[in-house]
Amino acid sequence: MSKNYALIWDLDSIYSGGSGSEELATALSETTKEIALFKQAVNNWPIPESKEDVSEFLLLINQNADITKQLMNAAAFLECLSSADTRDLKAVELTGSVYQQLSELETIENEWHEKFALVPDALWTSLLTENGLSEIAFMLNEARDNRKKKGTREEEAVINALSVDGYRGWSDHYDTVVATIRIPVVIDGVEKQVSAGQALNLLSHPDRTVRVAVFEAYGKAWQEQSQLFSDTLNHLAGFRLAVYRARKWDDVLAEPLAINRLDEKTLATMWEVIEKHKTTFVAFLNRKAQLFGIEKLSFHDVFAPLTLDSEPKKYTYQEGADFILTQFAKFSPKMASFAKHAFEQQWIEAEDRDNKRPGGFCTDIPIEKESRIFMTYDGAPGTVATLAHELGHAFHSHVIREEPFENTNYAMNVAETASTFAEMIIADASVKEAATKEEKIILLEDKIGRSIAFFMDIRARFLFETRFYEARKEGIVSADRLNEIMKEAQQEAYQNALSEYHPQFWSSKLHFYIADVPFYNFPYTFGYLFSLGIYHQAIAEGSGYEDKYIALLQDTGAMTTEQLAQKHLNIDLTKPDFWESALEIAVGDVEEFLDLTNDLV
Repeated sequence: MSKNYALIWDLDSIYSGGSGSEELATALSETTKEIALFKQAVNNWPIPESKEDVSEFLLLINQNADITKQLMNAAAFLECLSSADTRDLKAVELTGSVYQQLSELETIENEWHEKFALVPDALWTSLLTENGLSEIAFMLNEARDNRKKKGTREEEAVINALSVDGYRGWSDHYDTVVATIRIPVVIDGVEKQVSAGQALNLLSHPDRTVRVAVFEAYGKAWQEQSQLFSDTLNHLAGFRLAVYRARKWDDVLAEPLAINRLDEKTLATMWEVIEKHKTTFVAFLNRKAQLFGIEKLSFHDVFAPLTLDSEPKKYTYQEGADFILTQFAKFSPKMASFAKHAFEQQWIEAEDRDNKRPGGFCTDIPIEKESRIFMTYDGAPGTVATLAHELGHAFHSHVIREEPFENTNYAMNVAETASTFAEMIIADASVKEAATKEEKIILLEDKIGRSIAFFMDIRARFLFETRFYEARKEGIVSADRLNEIMKEAQQEAYQNALSEYHPQFWSSKLHFYIADVPFYNFPYTFGYLFSLGIYHQAIAEGSGYEDKYIALLQDTGAMTTEQLAQKHLNIDLTKPDFWESALEIAVGDVEEFLDLTNDLV
């Protein structure tokens, strides 16, 4: 019998003592000194005049990597603390200090990269290719090119200094407000106050009367605080737009595309192919409404489970973990072995309790060469898949760990590929191993729910964000107008298939308030479809695909997304062919669902 895995993670192995950790305080103090030394070294670094001027350059690369690791470690640890207990104000306070140091580091990096830009092109190429730096040349070239697109040294220093309050401050403010929200719900005749995260889980409750009541209370709670959230979103976006104006950047998508190392044509092609197949997914929503015995789904019905007059399937945490390990092993023994290690070493915070932040994440702990996973586990198949999703992130970090540190900074869109691939393994296995027709329908519906999330829900977020930023260029956007923009985006994304929408979604979704990554949403859809295409190849090739998949993950920080796809998959992402083949899998799921449920309506 396998070991019983703990629901609560171990953070003491990173820094003991929580937010009062003396180890952490010492580490941050040392990092402050190292940042000062790095600044001095950058100031003293002479711009290379020959390809042999490399020794000091290598020292600076190593210094930069060491400081970055220390700050990543501290930031990840503190994020874990404040997410697991939103009342840990000391963790929030220390996070501000860490981001102050990150801002200082970025200012120094800008000055360093400015010197990169002053090296003549031919000499720069020789410096990298003839001194053993080819392996990290992509990152160095990217830093050089990005610096050329920014403002003067003085402008960038001011931007970085102000960003602590302009970006991080408003993002932290959002978390502070969310932590105060309590939503009244009635479960089994008992009324209680729950956190935003717990209420979010209840929006997928199998009892529709519970969902209806919670959705009403949920929307009301966010609406009551809408002015605070409106202020937060407007000022966060306003600061970003001011930065863009200072840098003379006109296109609000330019930065997120650059962060994701993605061509705009690739993104446009992906959305075009999705839109082309929307009618299939509308048919699914209509069929689900029929199975619920209603004319149209409400927003809270979209991701609610089908029960078909049977008890919804539930997994204990142990059962969920064992299922993940079994299914991972069928595709990749290395992935299964890694996941088992994560469970055994208590890298996962899964307990369902009050005062936890809503949502889930996986964060990297570079010094210990570990990860930590945060989520709230409730036993539904969807949360088993979410757990697999976050383990996919951790596996990605694991297999890239031995690459040069500079090449481990992979973009979010390919990060979501590994996680969604892992999630797909579990969702697909659940459907295939269903014991009855009814169970297969229920699990297939849950699997299709991911397609709905990425093709419709994420699409609505993308439409909202692009339209909000355009409106914000003209001035403050009121809470009422934000509600309107959100509802219009949802109506378009879902093609008017719903009877009721969630206008306050812009205030309830953390992703709009993440400070350091604008347009945090579309990479999820990219990762989902990209992983579907990879999954299709993996199924065709069988167990021998494991090493190819790992090789792809190891290259994710060392090239553009288009180059990655060309090298490992031999495909052109700017053309619709790959996206069409990936969509075939999701469309096939809907067609099977419709066929299985024909006699139930």
